Amino acid sequence: MERIPILKMGSFLLVTIQVDMHDQLAMNLQEDLTNRISATGARAVLIDISALDIVDSFIGRMLAGIAGMAKILDAKTVVVGMQPAVAITLVELGLSLDGIHTALNVDRGMALLRNSLELSDDEDLGAELANES
Repeated sequence: MERIPILKMGSFLLVTIQVDMHDQLAMNLQEDLTNRISATGARAVLIDISALDIVDSFIGRMLAGIAGMAKILDAKTVVVGMQPAVAITLVELGLSLDGIHTALNVDRGMALLRNSLELSDDEDLGAELANES
C-alpha cells in the first residue's frame, strides 16, 4: 500500500507530497497524519505540495479535512509551495480551505508555525533533541 512519509521535526510534523495524489493516497495520508499527531503530540503540521501540479475537488477537501482534524487534535496546519495553477483551480472549484494557513515555501511556513506557537529556532531544536534521547 502506497504511503506518504511523515517526518517529525521537534514539535512539528513535515509532510512532503512528491507524487500525484489520488483518492486512496489522500485518505491514507489523512489517517496516517491524524494517528501521528495523536501519537507524537505534535503541535503543528507543515504540508509541502510544491510537487503537485493538479489538485481536484476531492484532494482539496481532503486537505481541508486534514487541517480540521489536526485542529481538533490541537495542531496547527500550514500548506506550503502551492503552484499558481493549483490555487486557481481551488478558487474555481469554490474551495476555501478553511482552517488552512498557507505560505510560499517551507522556510516561511516554518516561521509562520514558530510564530503562531511562539517558539524560537533554539526551542524547536531543543524539543527535537530531547525527543531523540
